[in-house]
Amino acid sequence: MSQFLFNILLAFAWMLLTGESSAPSFISGMVVGYLILWMSRSAFGKETYFSKITQVAGFVLYFLKELILANLRVAFDILTPKNYLEPGIVEVPLDVESDLEITLFANLVTLTPGTLSLDVSDDRKILYVHVMYLQDEEHFMRELKDGLEKRLIEVMR
Repeated sequence: MSQFLFNILLAFAWMLLTGESSAPSFISGMVVGYLILWMSRSAFGKETYFSKITQVAGFVLYFLKELILANLRVAFDILTPKNYLEPGIVEVPLDVESDLEITLFANLVTLTPGTLSLDVSDDRKILYVHVMYLQDEEHFMRELKDGLEKRLIEVMR
């Protein structure tokens, strides 16, 4: 975490040096700061920050891909005369444990069009999800657990 904060400080230093206080300047400062930290990584002794950055980037790209595909599916259903809805409620067993992980997972599921997190069981082991296009419950659960939940766990731990 200290390397991330140091990266933010380097980004602010970059903004001061360039004399621009804008989002693109901050982002370029983050990139320059990341490169500086990467080149001096032997001085810090740990490389977890650099592996986490790649995991976060992979997670964001995966989620954006899933978000786009879900949007296209819903848009296709709206624009075509045939109704493809097969709604259902699925009990998804949770591997995420902390309140933050459960909240993030439930919110990411809800952000994806066609799915809605309804509730978490009292023992925090099951997430109830409403699905608009449920052809195969096992396939949906496997896709959710092997995709989104697995990647979220990698990023959070």
